[in-house]
Amino acid sequence: MTQLRKATRQKAKIRLGLSAVSGGGKTFSALLIAKGLVGDLSKVAIIDTENGSADLYAHLGEYSVLPLNAPYTPERYIAAIKECEAAGMEAIIIDSITHEWDGKGGILEISNSMTGNSYTNWAKITPRHQAFLDTILQSTCHIITTVRRKQDYEMTTNSQGKLVPQKVGLKEVTREGFEYELTINLELDTNHTATASKDRTGLFASGIPFTPSEETGRMIKEWCDMGVELKPVPIEDRIAQCNTVEGLMQLYASTPNMHEDIKQLFTIRKKELTNG
Repeated sequence: MTQLRKATRQKAKIRLGLSAVSGGGKTFSALLIAKGLVGDLSKVAIIDTENGSADLYAHLGEYSVLPLNAPYTPERYIAAIKECEAAGMEAIIIDSITHEWDGKGGILEISNSMTGNSYTNWAKITPRHQAFLDTILQSTCHIITTVRRKQDYEMTTNSQGKLVPQKVGLKEVTREGFEYELTINLELDTNHTATASKDRTGLFASGIPFTPSEETGRMIKEWCDMGVELKPVPIEDRIAQCNTVEGLMQLYASTPNMHEDIKQLFTIRKKELTNG
């Protein structure tokens, strides 16, 4: 049983989002921030779904690029993140997450290809998208995500009583609510100027627009390094704390080269959850 304890400020890995329309400087800004975060672009990897745009800034330093082409399933994104972690990267830029939601082979296309009851279909699809989010949130690396923004519309009634589309601002092209999972979410305009739509750090509380730079990354790093270093939770405890088979399978997949005794614990816990 989990015990009540005093709140403790812990060291953290940043979960930063950058959103902009095309040409807003998402990739360039992400690279500058990442360099400030880890101090050396050789420790940074970009998962590139934008047709090679990540290579346009090679003059900034020797960062790594992992091209990701269609189909943009959640599982392929997860595998790409795991590959970057295994390579010893300290910061991962996912450029962009839009394709996981609204790209070829992404969540919306998967949904549209399914027949039958929509409610039942989404009950199958949502855990796949959630696994993608969980991989981002549980990563041992700093994660910077970029996402496209486009004009949003809503239907309104005009003076003749007819329904017509009306512009209501820009909308991020990913599942609604994604920014709530982030520590910081920055919106870039066409002049590459950023404002924070969400900020748990308080670093951008003034609301003053700014141009993202390496200094932005260094500020965020200082915030991340405040607090105590957490001791890793033993794998035995993490297995026991899993409350769903899906969560248990994700933990199993992220635990390579395990001892036979640990495999046996997974098997026992799976039976408990299945019979539960």
